[in-house]
Amino acid sequence: MHRFSTSLFRMTVLLAVMMGIGCVSKDTGQHDILSEGSITLSKKVLQDKIKGGWAGQTIGVVYGAPVEFKYNGSLIDEHHIIPWDEHYVKYWWDKKPGLFDDIYTDLNFVNAFEKYGLDANADSIAHHWSNTAYHLAHANQASRYNILNGIMPPASGNWKNNPHADDIDFQIESDFIGLMAPGMVNRATEIADRVGHVMNSGDGWYGGVFVSALYSLAFISNDPEYITTQALKTIPEGTKFHGCISTVIEAHKQFPDDWKQAWFEVQKKWNQDVGCPKGVFLGFNIDAKINSAYVAIGLLYGDGDFTKSVDIAARCGQDADCNPATVGGVLGVMLGYDKIPAFWLKPLQEIENSNFESTEVSLAKAYGWSMSHALGMIAKAGGKTDTEEVTIPLSAPVPVAFEQNFESTYPIDRMKIDKSFTDEISFEFTGNGYLLYGNMAKRSKIDIDYIDRISKRTYGSEPLGLAERDDPYIAIMEVYLDGALAETVHLPMKNTSRRLEPAWKYQLVDGKHTLRLKWVNPDPSYEYRINDLIVYSQNPPKSNLPIAAH
Repeated sequence: MHRFSTSLFRMTVLLAVMMGIGCVSKDTGQHDILSEGSITLSKKVLQDKIKGGWAGQTIGVVYGAPVEFKYNGSLIDEHHIIPWDEHYVKYWWDKKPGLFDDIYTDLNFVNAFEKYGLDANADSIAHHWSNTAYHLAHANQASRYNILNGIMPPASGNWKNNPHADDIDFQIESDFIGLMAPGMVNRATEIADRVGHVMNSGDGWYGGVFVSALYSLAFISNDPEYITTQALKTIPEGTKFHGCISTVIEAHKQFPDDWKQAWFEVQKKWNQDVGCPKGVFLGFNIDAKINSAYVAIGLLYGDGDFTKSVDIAARCGQDADCNPATVGGVLGVMLGYDKIPAFWLKPLQEIENSNFESTEVSLAKAYGWSMSHALGMIAKAGGKTDTEEVTIPLSAPVPVAFEQNFESTYPIDRMKIDKSFTDEISFEFTGNGYLLYGNMAKRSKIDIDYIDRISKRTYGSEPLGLAERDDPYIAIMEVYLDGALAETVHLPMKNTSRRLEPAWKYQLVDGKHTLRLKWVNPDPSYEYRINDLIVYSQNPPKSNLPIAAH
């Protein structure tokens, strides 16, 4: 693998910033563009911006790959040089094709609209989504399990059926929506309603609404501050998501030259993951609102410069490939494909015509599909198209519906269990909800070649080999709550069909409860591993430390 030396990389990035390479010219901010009623673009410019969005997103995801979830709850100092070179995209393409899940899950939805039309309903999108062959995790896989078991949207993404409902999933696969609704921000959020509730709700849904709006607005404005504040108008005031992004905007006003201070303000107020069992009371935070805040920090402090914006978003940490991917995509729309610096663009061009893993779609095909969908959406909105130009109708952003997950549901304990069972297991807890964090495992020897294949596909999403690709076994588990049968769950070993957590229940009567799992069809070849029991209460936890005397 060929890499720039540290000093050469540092010099190249600094020169790019100083010379304004890949920097957009900002709007004056003296008027509200959306009030003008319409905007006219040449088809050539429209296509160039759509290509720029896809290209910038892919560049960003590769740039952040080495630091993804390596800095959880801490920012990445400038002394840590994140590598890039002329063959860097191809290196990751060959080494970890699962890294590009941001792109190919995005493209799966583009494919759904290509197949079912621009008016595709949520059920059609969900059926298309659930029959994909590639590995999924978090809210995505939880929703796929739901859909395969008859729980359709919006229930498939609702927090009571999906503990990952506030996770980042829809945020990182909503980029396509803004690309197919250029400048038409309310059309974008309507599509986001149909797509986003397949796998998310509440703040998890808002992450995708926000990103859809950012992309859409980037077609009509080159001012990151303008598009960020306008995109936030699509989110209802009083929601936690709105409050989190508002914290970034206010910090930017107070500390306009210090992105790290903005990061600290967000960290102080919003660094709590309530739902995702991988993050509760741990440093890992895949919650959509804080990762969207890092997107906003990248945009506001990047000053319209591609290099600076993507780099800052990555250095905010946590999901440090997905967030620069979003920022890179938004800047790619602003700049257009042809003005993305060659430093970033040339490595991408090595893979543009290749199909992503487990798909029949390449970036080159995506460019054409999104252009076709954008022209169709412009016509549906009452805009005009002719041989050379399009006229796009504009309107002020309108807030989407108010949703909040995990109301009166606060994590108060994470009980370490670390036990495996093959027949039944019991627990006691005091609270108004619980979640068991664990997984099915095969006790027999695991195929090393299979581990190698799945490691490339999953890119470290979960322990290797625990969910086999083609294993047909399905464990049937009865869940007893306070002595009564609460539900019977199916736990497939097959990777694409698996249920991420065996059991959970929220908003019980707050008090003491008993929980028992009984394995109905045990097989000596398998065991179920319970790592943790996460307990919730209707009230926030209180410290039991003594109050210091004064």
